Amino acid sequence: MTPFKSPLADLIRQYIDYRKSLGYRDSALPGQLLVLDQLIADQSIQDLTPSFFLGIRLAYKDRPDTFNAMLLGMRGFLNYLTRCQVICYNPLTDISAYPQNAFIPFVFSPDQINQMLDHIQNTIPKDPDHFLTGYSIYVAILLLARCGMRISEPLRLTLLHYNPRGTLYIEKTKFSKDRLIPVPIAVKQEIDNYLAARKSLVTTENPYLLPGQNKRALSKKAVYKVFDSAVSHIGIHQPKQIIADTTFAGPTPHSLRHSFAINTLKSIREKGQSPQNALPVLSIYMGHCKYRYTAVYLKVLDAEHRQSLVDFAIAKQEEL
Repeated sequence: MTPFKSPLADLIRQYIDYRKSLGYRDSALPGQLLVLDQLIADQSIQDLTPSFFLGIRLAYKDRPDTFNAMLLGMRGFLNYLTRCQVICYNPLTDISAYPQNAFIPFVFSPDQINQMLDHIQNTIPKDPDHFLTGYSIYVAILLLARCGMRISEPLRLTLLHYNPRGTLYIEKTKFSKDRLIPVPIAVKQEIDNYLAARKSLVTTENPYLLPGQNKRALSKKAVYKVFDSAVSHIGIHQPKQIIADTTFAGPTPHSLRHSFAINTLKSIREKGQSPQNALPVLSIYMGHCKYRYTAVYLKVLDAEHRQSLVDFAIAKQEEL
């Protein structure tokens, strides 16, 4: 537990435990509230006034995203104190967040995804000590690309979550939702081949579908390392760019989830069907709690459209 030391320390711990009891996975919440804890180390709860928080907002004017994240955590905590009648009102009620940039995700084209997966598969180490780890990383990235998973989801899968008939049970991920998804036939064949190799190579009991070291799951760090190498190999050099009020994301493993959604909607559109009508089904498949979260993918048509937006923004910036 993060070492809170202010007069609010006990209440902060209670709030974090309360959120956990509701099923939230607030990994960033302790860090957000630690800042508040440090700022009020020598003050009392009566000092939590709107002017106090306006001062914090001003101090973070050069880091607006950091302040916005802190504001979210602090506002929830102070709402909790209000409900518990520790304070009479929430002093953050009228404190606004900094305006957020429009966000355009990086989008891989289907050809780029195929090139990446081929490269990763072809560079799986052949020596017995590293073969299974390399193979596991390939399968993890395959599931991100072909099933639109979040990076934590394939890494948390156990052997029991895979049904040889071709389904994966994804348990308690973001929004504490469970979902059962069918996997494409080609992906099922890849998983079955992987499991045959895994069975002959895993000598110690490990419950995870994609095993790491010491009975643990495969690490995100290992996946990122291989992903970054593959992106570089296929010639993609597009780091995150902030142009005017728009953030153009660089390629990350999560970009494969964005790409899955956008390329799926493009495929539906090319068949003469309505992407809008497909959103509820795609939303369930991807594990969104509301299909309006899936609808954001409609603003980018495909990888080419995304690149044209970048080129346009750069050109306009140069004109200015």
